[in-house]
Amino acid sequence: MDTADFAGLMGRIGAAARAAAAELAFAPADRKQAALEAAADAVFARRAEIVAANAEDLAYGAAKGLSPAMMDRLKLDEGRIGGIVAGLRAVAAQRDPVGRVLAEWDRPTGLTIRRIATPLGVVGVIYESRPNVTADAGALCLKAGNAVILRGGSESFHSSTAIHACMVEGLRAAGLPEASIQLVPTRDRAMVAEMLRATAHVDVIVPRGGKGLVGLVQAEARVPVFAHLEGICHVYLDRAADPAKARAVVLNAKTRRTGICGAAECLLIHRDLVDGLGAEVVADLVAAGVEVRGGEGLHHLPGVVPAAPEDFGREFLDMIIAAAVVEDVDGAIDHIRRHGSQHTEAILTEDDAAAERFFTRLDSAILMRNASTQFADGGEFGMGAEIGIATGKLHARGPVGAEQLTSFKYIVTGDGTVRA
Repeated sequence: MDTADFAGLMGRIGAAARAAAAELAFAPADRKQAALEAAADAVFARRAEIVAANAEDLAYGAAKGLSPAMMDRLKLDEGRIGGIVAGLRAVAAQRDPVGRVLAEWDRPTGLTIRRIATPLGVVGVIYESRPNVTADAGALCLKAGNAVILRGGSESFHSSTAIHACMVEGLRAAGLPEASIQLVPTRDRAMVAEMLRATAHVDVIVPRGGKGLVGLVQAEARVPVFAHLEGICHVYLDRAADPAKARAVVLNAKTRRTGICGAAECLLIHRDLVDGLGAEVVADLVAAGVEVRGGEGLHHLPGVVPAAPEDFGREFLDMIIAAAVVEDVDGAIDHIRRHGSQHTEAILTEDDAAAERFFTRLDSAILMRNASTQFADGGEFGMGAEIGIATGKLHARGPVGAEQLTSFKYIVTGDGTVRA
């Protein structure tokens, strides 16, 4: 296909999405719920087909030389497909976010004003590797009354196509427009550029992938973007940390899944703990196969590799973690401000004042106390799923679920009211 062909394809997909969005804006909640429940049933019924499609993608990814973390993101098995089914059903069961009265007040003029939640319109989602995003993004957009255009990564093409077919089956069963959830039918990257320029058809773009993809989208998009560039998540081991909690949380935050944006990438250790609890935590990481790149004051600990300056503020997405010694909670806050990406930070402490200072003085999208950063996920927040994590400060922030995929309008009621 040449440039004109891609532009034409985007125009056709976009026009169909816009027409579907106009219908979805007033679709009854029970029909959207029925579509998602039917899609969940279809995914479960066709799970063997999805696993077979995923095997093709895994072979393609291996041939491309994808990293182990990327291959882990790409992989689907019975357990992960079960997670997709559960996510679809969880979103289906949620309260419909459209039509919520966000605020209501009366004016001295006699007017009654209500702010009502409405769909955004058409959402474009550009993602890499993770085929489950096809279901998560489709479900959340539909729940919020939006049409969605999905452009999956080339490496997840077969898996995404199989899952998308299930989503369309659900739409068909509920009598909703099949164009409500569309998957771009080509691996060619030219369609990414077309989506980023499609201001006539797309209301917001959500990129979900690595720094290269998100940076490209943020640099070139003419459409508004919900995104985070990197998940440089910090865990601060405070002087008042509980040893058992701290050891369990740090190990989980780093090693549960290293290739997700909520994985811990930097451990900050209070100076008083270096040769005590800090050394135990580092030993746990080393024993688990993590390469600990330590700053000054940590080089004497067994297994620690000296850190380079660029290791701080780096998203490894691997069995590697940077570690640094800080004076106190203020030192941790300062380090995070200089090196963080405003994604997720955790403090491990039993000191309420230290925790409150950490929460008050940091401005990351998600702040945690005595909990693993791996919980930075819409499903774990009770959203059923997420379309991504947003670290910007306009409209959506943190996990982007169905409620975050709505806008609002004002409904103003008078009684022959005129302005003086």
